[in-house]
Formats: sequence, structure tokens, C-alpha cells
Amino acid sequence: MDFSHDTYISPLTWRYGSTEMRHLWSEIHKRRLLRRVWLALAEAQHEADFVTREQLADLKAHVTKVDIARASAIEAETKHDLVAELQTYAEQCEVGGGILHLGATSTDILDNAEALRLRDSLDLLLNTLRETLIALADQIARWADTPALGFTHLQPAEPTTIGYRLALYGQDLLDDHTELTRLRSELKGKGMKGAVGTSASFTALLSDSGWTAAELEARVMDLLALEAFPITSQTYPRKQDWRVLNGLAGLGATLYKFAFDLRLLQSPVIGEWSEPFGDRQVGSSAMPFKRNPINAEKIDSLARYLAGMPRTAWDNAAHSLLERTLDDSANRRLLLPEAFLITDELLHTACQLIEGLRVDETATSRNLAAYGVFAGTEPLLMALAKAGADRQVMHSRIRDHALKAWVAIGSAETNPLVETLSADKMLLEYLSSTELRAHLNYEGYVGEAPARARQIAQALREVA
Repeated sequence: MDFSHDTYISPLTWRYGSTEMRHLWSEIHKRRLLRRVWLALAEAQHEADFVTREQLADLKAHVTKVDIARASAIEAETKHDLVAELQTYAEQCEVGGGILHLGATSTDILDNAEALRLRDSLDLLLNTLRETLIALADQIARWADTPALGFTHLQPAEPTTIGYRLALYGQDLLDDHTELTRLRSELKGKGMKGAVGTSASFTALLSDSGWTAAELEARVMDLLALEAFPITSQTYPRKQDWRVLNGLAGLGATLYKFAFDLRLLQSPVIGEWSEPFGDRQVGSSAMPFKRNPINAEKIDSLARYLAGMPRTAWDNAAHSLLERTLDDSANRRLLLPEAFLITDELLHTACQLIEGLRVDETATSRNLAAYGVFAGTEPLLMALAKAGADRQVMHSRIRDHALKAWVAIGSAETNPLVETLSADKMLLEYLSSTELRAHLNYEGYVGEAPARARQIAQALREVA
């Protein structure tokens, strides 16, 4: 196997994902995990007097000496990749090879190795997620008090603060961290239960040893520092894969929203946020002026692909007929590594965007000046009602002024709303012109946003 760019290779092989995550899902690492499980089984069987000290020492001496070329040659004949790796390992161990896999079926080895790899991959993601939480906490604190125009229905709404908007993503990321941490803590392997999960082979093997199959399984799993499902078929329940991929897709949804919002705010029409843009970076081959949000777009593209993966995992779980079928095997070779590598790329890219987020305060102030006064109509309406005015009548009156102000803005005029409202004779019956203008002051109309933003920033730091 000699791969190069002369043949198809996945973008996840070289473009997306970290070196560390690619290592965890590499073929060499997988085979070392398989050997780790075989060795744990042999160690437990040594304690039960089925494996000698010399045999165990031989297995330990060769546990990392993966030979993919030899295993591939055997697989070409056997058409069974697990058997090929087993025979390769056994060939290397002249003393101990003959006792490898004693009592086990393929998934006793493979599913425990897979659970170990899922756990290590979640650990790596959680480390990167914590770095992202810290970066986001810093930005939330930095911008907690800075007012910005809020948008609902993609239309100008009441003011918020930049920090409060960022805190929305922070709150979701806290949920994602909680969920991935829970999933990591609940990961289980198959254990050592044989061909259909009954442990019949191990019960027969241990019949005169003084050991039970449950005791042997417990010892193996203790050596692997992994809990076993109490009930399995030939495989561990494939619903575990579905739960893990749901967790990854949930994190992807949070990062997707952040990236999509950044793309909207980077549009020159709004122009408030932008992602970093290098001095020699090119935005378009045709339009030299372009500064495209390519990293935010990449996040949305990959997260969209990730979102569909739990469906395949659902099918694998639901279609695992009776004690098992093999129709999950081929797609899991793609599904699991791709899901983790994509999530890994999403997190690293999002962390860089958050750390390098550029905020144009001039554009933020300009948008507030143009549209923020509309937000002042809500406190004005409440003040008029308190002064004795009919709330419904005042709402209709203010709405008429607001619609005329929209027309003026559309004609590139300055927003006239403050002037027209403060001169309206109907409103002046209840409040003075000075009072009307004071209630239309929108910049301080952000409620508890700064304090709540700082609370989320603190919560992010505590988790990280």
C-alpha cells in the first residue's frame, strides 16, 4: 500500500483534521489497539493458568510490531482482516503465538479496541473544545459592554451587546462539553462474550480453572481500564455509535450557527465582524477586492456533512438483526473516522476564528445610529402608558412614524424618527419633548446583557 496524490485519497488524509486525530484513526494505531486487547486477554488467562509466563513475555515483546504488508498478504487469501492481523501477530511470537485469541471471537477484540479509540478521540476533542471555551470566554468578556444592533428575522431589532451575542454560542458550547463528557464517561466495550454474547466459549474454557467467564471478562476490562456492556450480541450495541455521533453533530450545530452568523455579519452591508484575512490571502481569482469568509464557510460545509452521519449510525443500530449482521462494517470504516476528523477540523477552525475575530466598531456604531432608535420605541410606549395614554392607540401612532422613517432610510436619508416623535402633538399630551427624546435613547437599552455575558464567560473558564 503506497498512497500518493496520483490516486484518490480522502481530504481528511491531508487537508482536514489534526495530525493527532489522524494518528488515532490510522491503520497502525488500530492494529496496535487490537494487539493491546489480545494481550489483555492473554494476561488474564495467564492469571488463570492458561498462558505461561514465557508465552506472555513473547506477546508483550511484539505487541507494537505491526506489519501491515504481511497482514495484507494474509488478508488477500483469508478475506478476513481481523484473522490476518491475528495470524501476523502469532507468526511474530514463536513462543506465545499459539495461545492468542483463545476462546474469543473477532468482535471481542475489535469492539473493545473500537471503544478504546472512541474514548481517546473524545479526549482529544474535549481538549480542543476546552481551548475553544477559553478563547470564547476572553472575547465575551472583552465585548460584554459594547452595544450592537440585534437582529430578529434578519431585520434590525433592539440592541444587544457583542459579548452577549457571543455568549449565546458559549452557552451552547457548555452544553456540548457536558454532553461529550457524559458520552466519554459512559463508553463501554463489548467485553469477552464470544460469538453471540453468551460467553459460552469462555465458560467451557474455564470449566476446571476455578474462574468464571464473568471474572475473566472483568479482569480483561480492568487491564484495559474500560467498562463492558452487561448484555451484548456478537457486537457491542451499535446504538452507542449513534449516541456518540449525535453528540458530535450537536457540537457541529453550535459551530455551524457561529460560523453562519459571522458570515452574515461580515457582509459589507452590515460589516461588523470579519474573520482574519492574511496579507497575501486571495479572496477570488476573478475579483481582486474580495475578502471571503472562507473558514466560516468551511465550518458550515463540513458541519452540514457531519449532520447527516447520525442517520447512518441509526440505521446500523436498528438493522443489527438478531445476534448481528455485517452490513454495518464497511460504512463504519468511513463513518467513525470521518465524523471525528471532521469534528476535529471544525473545532480547530472555530478556535482560530474566535481568537482572531475582528470587530469593526465603526460599522457597529453606524448600524446602531441608523436603526437603533427603533428599539427606543418600546420603552417610549411603556412610558406613555404609565403616563395614562392608551397603549393600543400609542402603538398605532408610533408605528405610523416608524414606517415613514423606514421610507426615509430607504431613500438614504438620516433616520428622522426621534424628531418626528418628539414633535408629535398626541404624544406631547403625556410627555414633554425632552422626556420623549430621553426614552428614545437606545444605547443603554441592553438590559442585563453585560452581566449575563460575564457570567457565561466565567462558566466557560471554570469548565476549561
